[in-house]
Amino acid sequence: MSTQNTHSPKPEAPRLPPGIPSCQRRHTLPASEFRCLTPEDAVSAFEIEREAFISVLGVCPLYLDEIRHFLTLCPELSLGWFEEGCLVAFIIGSLWDKERLMQESLTMHKPGGHIAHLHVLAVHCAFRQQGRGPILLWRYLHHLGSQPAVRRAVLMCEDVLVPFYERFGFHAVGPCAVTVGSLTFTELHCSLQGHAFLRRNSGC
Repeated sequence: MSTQNTHSPKPEAPRLPPGIPSCQRRHTLPASEFRCLTPEDAVSAFEIEREAFISVLGVCPLYLDEIRHFLTLCPELSLGWFEEGCLVAFIIGSLWDKERLMQESLTMHKPGGHIAHLHVLAVHCAFRQQGRGPILLWRYLHHLGSQPAVRRAVLMCEDVLVPFYERFGFHAVGPCAVTVGSLTFTELHCSLQGHAFLRRNSGC
């Protein structure tokens, strides 16, 4: 004989996909939150990045010490997407002061620079194919646009990713002088002036 509870069942709390540990420290964490990263987020960021890049490229754009370095020097040039307090996607950048990227731009932050160098955009494997990368990039560019000292965003990527970044106002300026092992990249620039009009074309 089966029995049925006569009380209305309590709604279940939202659950993160498998592989995302519970990170709640208090009961008032928002379900979804965007904020700049801190050095305390470095390990979570590196775990996401390592899974995303090592299997594809064999290297990471930033390693743990470098992540901590940038999140200590320029946390305002980062942006993380958190679900129930857990980091699920992020971008880390730093300032650069030359017209084009150079090998040393991989590890340097130039406080007097007016160019934001986007080092890495990574999404946790459980949250991919959900449109989170474009949304995060769009928010990040608007975040940069609110900083008067930052006039342009630059990045380097593989040729196959160029069309993705072009949707957000980036344009290719040619081969990048930076190499990582045998890997070569295209350099892209994006002016942060008048960026709002891109929203209707970004798919976000």
